[in-house]
Amino acid sequence: MPIVFAPQGEILRVIRVLADDKTKKHLENLGITVGSQLTVLSVSGGSVIVMARDSRLALDKGIATKILVAL
Repeated sequence: MPIVFAPQGEILRVIRVLADDKTKKHLENLGITVGSQLTVLSVSGGSVIVMARDSRLALDKGIATKILVAL
């Protein structure tokens, strides 16, 4: 499921990133890689705030819909 539909407060595992290579590399540098764990802190209008590697990251709707996660 895309991360925008994920429940808040649950630990999620990234299963796929549907983005171009440049965006994937940028997300990898931020700690969002296949197999990594994320926690959704807030969802507002499609934008998502997640906790990744002890850092809070704000993802806009365009990027958030391309990150697929599982419980």
